[in-house]
Amino acid sequence: MIRKIYAWVISLAESRHALWALAFIAFIESSVFPIPPDVLMIPMIIARPSRAWLIAGVALVASVLGGLLGYYIGYGLFESVGRPMLEFYGKDAYFDTFRERYNDWGAWAVLVAGVTPFPYKVITILSGSTGLNLGVFIVASIVARGLRFFVLAALLWKFGAPIRDFIERRLGILFTLFVVILLGAFVLVKYL
Repeated sequence: MIRKIYAWVISLAESRHALWALAFIAFIESSVFPIPPDVLMIPMIIARPSRAWLIAGVALVASVLGGLLGYYIGYGLFESVGRPMLEFYGKDAYFDTFRERYNDWGAWAVLVAGVTPFPYKVITILSGSTGLNLGVFIVASIVARGLRFFVLAALLWKFGAPIRDFIERRLGILFTLFVVILLGAFVLVKYL
């Protein structure tokens, strides 16, 4: 099923409505959809590098708005919609354990999930269900998703198709390492 959805998303990149499709995918990926907008962004930017920044901007705005839907699901619909969704992604046990201390580190969790391959939708729902400050959630989402989409756009704009394999295979790992190093630096500064 995921492979069919993936193929469908890729086919949208060739559509004359690709930008609208990207907005739709970025919006629903932030709350319920399993395929990230990067999959659609890559062929769109390779086909039209001059639109890289517009494409990244559309993905950013739609993703943050979709994140607000995920936040609402967690805040207002957690038991009826949010919990079954987390069970589908296998995150329900993790969610119950993590929920108690989440708000202490919520902004960091949004940043980490927004940049790394961790499912951002899990964090958007978690943020709403724990009542993370909405302003903190929005700012952290803009920073994280902006970093993710604009770095992707910059790499594709600068290097084009040759960097595609690197992005698809290793960019998630590099973002994850970046976040680990950043968090490690903050811990070192705090305790030194």
